[in-house]
Amino acid sequence: MWIPTEHEKYGVVLASFRGMVQHGLPLEIGDTVQILEKCEGWYRGFVLKNPNAKGIFPCSYIHLKNANIKNKGQFETVVPTEDSVITEMTSTLRDWGAMWKQLFVKNEGDLFHRLWHVMNEILDLRRQVLVGHLTHDRMRDVKQHITARLDWGNEQLGLDLVPRREFSMVDPDEISVTELYRLMENRHRKKETPTPVSTHHLFVHLKSLMSSNLGEELEVFFFIYDSRENKPLSERFFVKLNKNGLPKFPEKTERQCTLFVDLGSGDLRKDVYIVVHIIRIGRMGAGEKKNTCNVQYRRPFGCAVASIADLLTADSKDDHLLKVYACNTESDWSQIHENIIKKVNSRYNLSGSNTGLAVALQLLHGDIEQLRREYMVLFTRGVSITKKLGFSDVIMPGEMRNDLYITLEKGEFEKGGKSVARNVEVTIYALDADGQILKGFVAVGSGEPGGDEYHTFVLYHNNSPRWAELIKLPIPVDMFRGSHVRFEFRHCSTKDKGEKKLFGFSFVPLMQEDGRTLPDGTHELIVHKCEENANLQDCARYLKLPFSKSNLPGNNQTMKGTKESLWITSFLCSTKLTQNGDMLDLLKWRAHPERINDSLSKLKEIDGSEIVKFLQDTLDTLFGILDESSQRYALKVFDCLVHIINLLQDSKFQHFKPVMDTYIESHFAGALSYRDLIKVLKWYVDRIIEADRQEHIQQVLKATEYIFKYIIQSRRLFALATGGQNEEEFRCCMHELFMSLRFFLSQENKGSRPITQTQAMFLQSFPAVYGELLKLFTVREVATFVRETLGSLPTLSQADCPLEAVKLHCIAQTVESQLYTNPESRCILLPVVLRLLQAHMQEQRDLVMCAHILTCMLSLLKKDDTEPAVSKEVDLIVESVLGVLLRTILEIANRPQPAGPTLRPQVQDVTGEFVSCLLALLRHMKDRHYQQLLQSFTSKDELRDFLLHIFTVFRILIRPEMFPKDWTIMRLVTNNIIITTVLYLSDALRKNFLSDKFDYKVWDSYFCLSVIFINQPCLQLETFSASKRKKILEKYGDMRVMMGCEIFSMWQNLGEHKLNFIPAMIGPFLEVTLVPQPDLRNVMIPIFHDMMDWEQRRSGNFKQVEAKLIDKLDSLMSEGKGDETYRELFNSIIPLFGPYPSLLKKIERETWRESGISLIATVTRLMERLLDYRDCMKLGEVDGKKIGCTVSMLNFYKTELNKEEMYIRYIHKLYDLHLKAQNYTEASYTLLLYDELLEWSERPLREFLSYPMQSEWQRKEYLHLTIIQNFDRGKCWENGIILCRELADQYESYYDYRNLSKMRMMEASFYDKIMDQQRLEPEFFRVGFYGKKFPFFLRNKEFVCRGHDYERLEAFQQRMLNEFPHAIAMQHANLPDQTIYQAEAQYLQIYAVAPIPDSQDVLQRDGVPDNIKSFYKVNHIWRFRYDRPFHKGTKDKENEFKSLWVERTTLTLVQSLPGISRWFEVERRELVEVSPLENAIEVIENKNLQLRTLITQCQTGQMQNINPLTMCLNGVIDAAVNGGLARYQEAFFVKDYIMNHPEDGDKIGRLRELMFEQAHILEFGLTVHEKFVPQDMRPLHKKLVDQFHLMKSSLGIQEFPAYVRASPIHFTNGSPRAGRNSAPNIMIPEGGARVVSRRSPLSYPAVNRYSSSSLSSQASNEVSNITGQSESSDEVFNMQPSPSTSSLSSNHSASPNVTSSAPSSARGSPQLPDKHKHSRENCLSPRERPCSAIYPNPQDPAQRPVPHPAGDASLPRSNPNISTPDKVVKPAPSSWSLDTPLSDFNGKCPPVPPRPPYSGSPAKTTRSQSPVMTSRSPQKTPVPPFTPSPTECQSTGLVSNSPVLSGSYSSGISSLSRCSVSEASGTENTPADHALPNSTSSGSDELIRRENKTPPPYSIHERNNPRRQVPLPPSLSIPPSINAPPVPPKPHQIRRQNTEPHRPDQFPRPRPIPRKVSQL
Repeated sequence: MWIPTEHEKYGVVLASFRGMVQHGLPLEIGDTVQILEKCEGWYRGFVLKNPNAKGIFPCSYIHLKNANIKNKGQFETVVPTEDSVITEMTSTLRDWGAMWKQLFVKNEGDLFHRLWHVMNEILDLRRQVLVGHLTHDRMRDVKQHITARLDWGNEQLGLDLVPRREFSMVDPDEISVTELYRLMENRHRKKETPTPVSTHHLFVHLKSLMSSNLGEELEVFFFIYDSRENKPLSERFFVKLNKNGLPKFPEKTERQCTLFVDLGSGDLRKDVYIVVHIIRIGRMGAGEKKNTCNVQYRRPFGCAVASIADLLTADSKDDHLLKVYACNTESDWSQIHENIIKKVNSRYNLSGSNTGLAVALQLLHGDIEQLRREYMVLFTRGVSITKKLGFSDVIMPGEMRNDLYITLEKGEFEKGGKSVARNVEVTIYALDADGQILKGFVAVGSGEPGGDEYHTFVLYHNNSPRWAELIKLPIPVDMFRGSHVRFEFRHCSTKDKGEKKLFGFSFVPLMQEDGRTLPDGTHELIVHKCEENANLQDCARYLKLPFSKSNLPGNNQTMKGTKESLWITSFLCSTKLTQNGDMLDLLKWRAHPERINDSLSKLKEIDGSEIVKFLQDTLDTLFGILDESSQRYALKVFDCLVHIINLLQDSKFQHFKPVMDTYIESHFAGALSYRDLIKVLKWYVDRIIEADRQEHIQQVLKATEYIFKYIIQSRRLFALATGGQNEEEFRCCMHELFMSLRFFLSQENKGSRPITQTQAMFLQSFPAVYGELLKLFTVREVATFVRETLGSLPTLSQADCPLEAVKLHCIAQTVESQLYTNPESRCILLPVVLRLLQAHMQEQRDLVMCAHILTCMLSLLKKDDTEPAVSKEVDLIVESVLGVLLRTILEIANRPQPAGPTLRPQVQDVTGEFVSCLLALLRHMKDRHYQQLLQSFTSKDELRDFLLHIFTVFRILIRPEMFPKDWTIMRLVTNNIIITTVLYLSDALRKNFLSDKFDYKVWDSYFCLSVIFINQPCLQLETFSASKRKKILEKYGDMRVMMGCEIFSMWQNLGEHKLNFIPAMIGPFLEVTLVPQPDLRNVMIPIFHDMMDWEQRRSGNFKQVEAKLIDKLDSLMSEGKGDETYRELFNSIIPLFGPYPSLLKKIERETWRESGISLIATVTRLMERLLDYRDCMKLGEVDGKKIGCTVSMLNFYKTELNKEEMYIRYIHKLYDLHLKAQNYTEASYTLLLYDELLEWSERPLREFLSYPMQSEWQRKEYLHLTIIQNFDRGKCWENGIILCRELADQYESYYDYRNLSKMRMMEASFYDKIMDQQRLEPEFFRVGFYGKKFPFFLRNKEFVCRGHDYERLEAFQQRMLNEFPHAIAMQHANLPDQTIYQAEAQYLQIYAVAPIPDSQDVLQRDGVPDNIKSFYKVNHIWRFRYDRPFHKGTKDKENEFKSLWVERTTLTLVQSLPGISRWFEVERRELVEVSPLENAIEVIENKNLQLRTLITQCQTGQMQNINPLTMCLNGVIDAAVNGGLARYQEAFFVKDYIMNHPEDGDKIGRLRELMFEQAHILEFGLTVHEKFVPQDMRPLHKKLVDQFHLMKSSLGIQEFPAYVRASPIHFTNGSPRAGRNSAPNIMIPEGGARVVSRRSPLSYPAVNRYSSSSLSSQASNEVSNITGQSESSDEVFNMQPSPSTSSLSSNHSASPNVTSSAPSSARGSPQLPDKHKHSRENCLSPRERPCSAIYPNPQDPAQRPVPHPAGDASLPRSNPNISTPDKVVKPAPSSWSLDTPLSDFNGKCPPVPPRPPYSGSPAKTTRSQSPVMTSRSPQKTPVPPFTPSPTECQSTGLVSNSPVLSGSYSSGISSLSRCSVSEASGTENTPADHALPNSTSSGSDELIRRENKTPPPYSIHERNNPRRQVPLPPSLSIPPSINAPPVPPKPHQIRRQNTEPHRPDQFPRPRPIPRKVSQL
């Protein structure tokens, strides 16, 4: 039986449990479980990380732990009772574990390994804590270490900052919000800004001295030197080196390194240096020979200097090599470092080229104790401490020093009978009062122990030596009296004996008879003659002698006149001895009572360091004098006491305050002093008002704190001694004193007496008195004192008065004091505190201090305190401060940010503190407080202002920048308080601002706040880890749902006022529904139904709702919001999540359901695309996906939504993607979409995207130039040329010849690049995306993709599989079945396809270079072909050609390639089966074409190597011999086949002709081959000739037919000629010569974006020009003749005004449907119309090739004048030139010189341009654009006839629906005699255009005909239509074209979208 557990509630899994039993719960080791029930060795419960899965598990697998249970019962939770640090460690390590693995996945190796080490370290520390064997101090250190590591890891991983108190996490509900903020702020500041240190230390480690001339031991001295003051700042550090320059004692590290301590910040200057003096120990001269003398001398060696400031920037880890310098003159040795610093180069030089001192120098910061902790190794291995000379900047109590520093400056000595100067050495001894040498008290420097004596260095032959050597005498205080220092002078002989002979001595006593020590300063000592050491044995003899010349009596002129002297400088640094006689006199006041007055007066002149040395003795003296002579000396003693108290305020002595506090508590004994102190203090206060000078009184008031301390302690001592006598008298005195103080404080400035500063001085020290008063008075009494004292301050004062700031500071100290903490006193003090605080906050003064005061006040309020006193406090604070607090936060938030970077943190701190105060106050407010607050407003306006203020402040609090990023805990507390407050205030909103009192502003502020609240990042629980989400839900719940329910409730209350928020609130509410929280969406979605319903009632539709909904969806979903579930929420019919039906289902019940359902469908489709777009735009996605998805979005906005601005934005997004992917051609086409929306007009355009404010002309010009540049980079120069011409026309019309010249030169350069540079032909691939896992824009669709350069099928397949790593490659080319379409997977089907060029004219024209043709083979392609051979019926093993069929799939794209993308969707696929006979015809046609091409290349010299021709000839002839053509004869020329297939008669004839033609071509090819074949290949050629004759005989060919013999061979590229590009004269049958004008193949592809452009094929009347494509050595281009496509979309009709002058018999094509005949008629000119017979249609067997007339010896060209096989029209020659007179044109302007005719469609549907002549316009000629706008749906003749859509002039963006093409202004030029009779209509059209002032359309096609209403496909693409774009004409030509959609449409088109007038 399962029994609920009582105590077994929480445990940890010891071993993994698989849960294989029934109801078993799988467990992993380390999981924590909560136990619910128990039964016979089994527990039932759940794992805490997944509480929803419950099950059973064995008891033996669980280690039980103690836990506290909250909410016992069904919803109980357990909290382990272990140490909070352990709990935090455990949960944190679990979170880190998952993130640590992700670091490895993300390849962040450095952080991965560092975190791993930290996690292991934390686990070890956790183990130590759990064992529990640590001491209290060690436990504290371990916890501190743990929390530091936890904080580091959280910061590195971007986790939340944890507020802690004493290493434990704090519960934000258990402390005040202000306290929580303070904890967070302190931790944040500690992390962000380390506090600057003022104490610094220099670490020096001597490594070695490197020099080539060593050999003697060295002594090295380091010291810090101030070059500004020319004095050392520190003692010396002394290191001994051996003869090799290495430390003499390497095992003793403390002798090699030191720490120069207590350097202040002022010492880190440029003029402070580390100076090194090096002394050698050896012979007198460094180069002397070694002799018998073993006496060694200390001699100067060298000096080195380094600046301390340079060490701040140097790398501390690097060793420094200091250059060592030597003196030029030995006498300058004492000043060598000064000369080096000052760079007096004449006095020193380098000691040696390679001499250097290797030292390690490092600056350390912080106090010495901090260094001991941080650099523990440094101190444990040993380091000497080198002190600063004198005391440090801060003197610490208890510091014991008694050091006498003596600097041996210089000496003056006589020669002493010598001929040369002496070598003087001075020996220094310290002796005690008995004349005994003090052992070890002569210290040369730190690093070496002190010695008994010291020998100075010797200067050679110098009677005036300067040493400047510093020694330290650390003599104990008790040995100081009677001690003296003796200086012995010896001459060091350099003779063989090397003796040191004594010749004199000096001495100086250390203490005078009156107890004063040797005064600091320089002393000139007398040199006493002495030549025997024995004379110095008895010091009593010479101590009676005078020691200093300054102490000699005036009559002793003999001593004063002597020349021999020794100068020394002494400096005493002692905490026990003094040199001040006045101090000694005061301390010995009882011995000299008469000097008391003078001693008290002189106390103020004594140095502060002397006073603090004897602080306790001095205070005892003062109070002793006061007790004995209070009447006489009370005032002076009081002044001295004030002086000493104020002395301790100095930063140098502030650490002595505890010394004085200790003295007052423990040593002070003046029990009667309080009377005199009160009396004198009152005497001073009473005289403040009358006093003329306030300085002394201010000093008295400054010392108020300690004066009261002495008064209170004195009274306590008196009461203790007397049993509390005179208590009433004392209280009376105190009351009188406070009355005087209140009177003085209540005064205002009058006249010239500035009393304000005195008041401020008192207020600064007054709060410190509270604690002392509490020792003798009750809390209420003291509180009354304080309230009355502070209340007496004047209320009115100037804003800049210093008293105001001090007053506030006093309030702050009062609030922080112990007095205010007591609730009993707080109720007394609170009113006066709030009054002063409110006044300052209203005037926005001292806000930092105001925030601090408010924080302290609110920190004392406990959250759950229900005492009436606390509730009353909250009432008072709310009444006084709430309103002004809101205004203050608003004021701070709205201030402009200060320019200084240092000011921002202060503003942030103030804002944060005020915010925490507001939150704390709101948290303490209950129902009663809110009711009182709302009732306190006297009018609706006041309530309205309050609500607006608080809602605005809440919006500020929700801002992301309000708190640092990792303050999640603070944000959650803030949100919890906000939502609680909003729930209270929403009732007031409903009651006071509905119905007739409705206030839109308040309601709008409320809704905006709610929306912002829900969308906060810190509330999006889905983004958090499971453990963090669980904690938040347990503590606060999902606050978004709570706020959403409140929004819904408030919305329902609005009633008819809802209309005020439509459509304004659609966007915000939509943003709320995008939050992925089901319950929230469930609540919010019905609001949209309500909005649509109300909008329908008001205006009969909901267009506003629709527009706003769509606009907002794009921006929101682009930001990453929304998901698939959200899309279903709109569209799904099933009820969602609860009682509310889906939006669609609600709409279906309405009368307006049709439009509503349409809206929902549109929104759903938009969301599908937006979701795909967002997924594709994620970081790491490939560019192909991004581009494809952007194209899909662009199409959708254009075709379905007509959102022009969004359309243009996506154009530029796509453009940027192409540039990034280096798809420059596609980028050009993309930018053209925007270019086509603009016209050449001066319309002003607003600033948009990255475009500045400019005219439409300027922006279009900029776009043109950008597009041209990209076409150039993409090697698509043909398209760039067209734009160059259009831009040049514009420049020419404006007479901007400078730019015109540049444009023409650019155009010329493009022609050069076409001819000179190589372009690769890309391959094309068909890709099918099948399965539901593909994005929407790819799903179950097929595309044709343009491959990259050099990319073949295998590489392309691999690239696609890399882009879609989860896709499965299909291994067949068959269309998949429905199972593949519906599969939850991704399938890719890829195979190569061949392009079908539309520009057959260029490809088949003779003489066109291959590098031009190659462009048209792979550009402007709409259709692609894929052939699959198969056998139908029984396969004939003998001749497989009989049954070899071809399944030909033709794919038609929605747009031509290249275009705005590298791939486009297949719009239509056509599947035809090619019979074996037709297949044979195509194979032979292609092979013939290949042969012609190779032969022509060989003839014209284009072929460098003849091998390709050889191989091709060999392949054809050899195959024919081996049965190639014979197989065709066997298959198709047999009687059975002819009888069974009578319909194939013409085709059989065609095959026969092709075979004869091939034989003829082979014969000609062999002739050419013989001419060029090299000698070594002659045998092969002979073999080919022999085989060819065999082939002819096998075919039964004895003689070629007449039509073949008439022309030896016809080649596509023309016959050999001298000039490759010259146009030869072609002889026509009539004998007349005509010049065939060769037209440029450059035609702008009008449909490169959304329709295909094709170049019309020029007809050829030769059998040789067969439709097809040359076959290279590795592949055959199988060309299928097909209708050509037009550069205009199919809805652009041709102009009826332009007709062809050709005979009617030539206008139609029997293969075309009737509705397309007029298109063909308008398209072809008489000279360009091909013969139907020459272009046979494979589907029409009636068409046959027509033989060329005999007699034309040259290679024939296509004759465009032949319209039928039996009719040839002779054209007139083109004879126009620049010399032709104008009269020849019958009054018309002369035409522009003609360009070659151009037709671009295949033979079957070829048409041409009808030339029209127009006059040149004198005004700015509107140049027609090249292509139709991708946005237009139909064309029109004139823009003025176009319907105009709704829109405004200021909307800023040209409408997409407007046809950017209005009318073309020019056409191809032909000779004048070919002008059409109706060409004058162009002039009238031009006049109409001028009247309308409408710029011409962006197209090279004319649009004069009325528009035909044709629907547009559902995508932005426009299917190709049949047209023939001409070469763009020269400037000022009017280009006209007649275009008619020729491409059959198999689907309806939407109606055209009218254009709206707008500007960008």
